[in-house]
Amino acid sequence: MTAKFKVLFLCTGNSCRSQMAERWARHLLPEKVEAHSAGLTAKGLNPRAVRVMREARVDISHQRSKEIDAVIGIPFDFVITVCGHANEHCPVFPGGARVIHAPFDDPPELALGAKTEEEALGHFRRVRDEIRAFVLTLPATLSPLPGRR
Repeated sequence: MTAKFKVLFLCTGNSCRSQMAERWARHLLPEKVEAHSAGLTAKGLNPRAVRVMREARVDISHQRSKEIDAVIGIPFDFVITVCGHANEHCPVFPGGARVIHAPFDDPPELALGAKTEEEALGHFRRVRDEIRAFVLTLPATLSPLPGRR
């Protein structure tokens, strides 16, 4: 039996991008990845993120926004930063987790300039789909660790 990779998706507020990535990984790669998410701060779950994930038939409504301290004791194999700020301020994790930077646009920031709710949701949908596509590449991206097959 192959062990799962322990992966943390890290962003600034753990409200949108990292939440989507965690759930996509749990949904699409349950046998390969043990997914978690956290933020440098906890800003609460973004309702638009919940909505667009629900449109894709993936429920994140029961996830909670967490700060990095809530998961720092987990021996992660990989930390994937999904925004520049998190990448620049990524803490060092015990056990030498490998950090991968996979930046995605910030849907809430993009939505600030939207003229309609539908336009705002369009930003969230695009990033949701980009994150899904990225998560599907993880089995090839995450190289085997010593002792794993």
